Amino acid sequence: MGTGHRVCGWRAAPTATLLALALTASLVAGCTGHRGGDDRAPHPASSAPSRSAAAGSPLAVKIDNVPAARPQTGLGAADVVYVEQVEGGLSRLLAVYATRLPKSVGPVRSARESDLELLRQFHRPTLAFSGAQRALLPLIDQAPLRPRSADTVPGAYRRDPGRTAPHDLFLRPGALLPAAPGEAALTTGFRRGPAPSGGSPRTTRTVRYPAARLAFTWSPGRGGWLIAMDGEPMTTTDSGRPAPPTVVVQYVTVRASRYHDVLGNNTPYTETVGSGRAEVLRDGRSFAASWSRPAATDGTTFTGADGTPVPFAAGQVWVVLVPAP
Repeated sequence: MGTGHRVCGWRAAPTATLLALALTASLVAGCTGHRGGDDRAPHPASSAPSRSAAAGSPLAVKIDNVPAARPQTGLGAADVVYVEQVEGGLSRLLAVYATRLPKSVGPVRSARESDLELLRQFHRPTLAFSGAQRALLPLIDQAPLRPRSADTVPGAYRRDPGRTAPHDLFLRPGALLPAAPGEAALTTGFRRGPAPSGGSPRTTRTVRYPAARLAFTWSPGRGGWLIAMDGEPMTTTDSGRPAPPTVVVQYVTVRASRYHDVLGNNTPYTETVGSGRAEVLRDGRSFAASWSRPAATDGTTFTGADGTPVPFAAGQVWVVLVPAP
């Protein structure tokens, strides 16, 4: 997975605010993966999804995370939410569902090459996305997953008339999977259990991308970390404020790919195979850890200084993939 790809992107702006505004404008103008007039194309596969084949594999959904896409829908039901850097220094979400399927998820956005490496840890997951840049489609075809875009399975998606494109596309998960596959489909490598000893008291943690900011605040009453995006409390349309019991800040290599978008901007590639430093947040404490994922087909393990696993709390996990310093 060492090659990059060309995807829609945006020119850098002098400030994060101007960049977000410019991003929204350019997305509406020509970066949707399901409309004509740009360099994207529908995924070539056109067959309907196989419900029996997909029943034992998780559902992964690419979710928009620019200000115009908020509040999102369906995040509360996700077992794992990955946060990754995309063009322009902004962030996007990849939500994985195994134990519950919400009625609706979105807004759904386009896939990236990094997603293919990240999803290799699961057994043929179903990937729901709005579309992809033409050069990426052959890689999606070759990946061991079930691509289900808005182009190939239009009946599984709907447009919200109260939102503007490209932030208006929503998935009906029940149209792709007959039922949640269950916890056994979560082959992430995460260990669950009581909080380890040690750690440092911590009630707030802020993570910054070049043009986005996430803040996590421990809530004893919720037993989880309340999330703020770009200084605003994060909410959902169907389940209120997310409060994941465990948040992982995982330091990874984010490198330039060999390809560029139509404006000449490079697309970042997030490497999730390898090893590095991490921080596990749970129970109002911070635990220093190391992460390891030797091969793409492996899950990711998180261990403390003594080499023993750092257990996660029961419930949802957010993994924030940030460039290593």
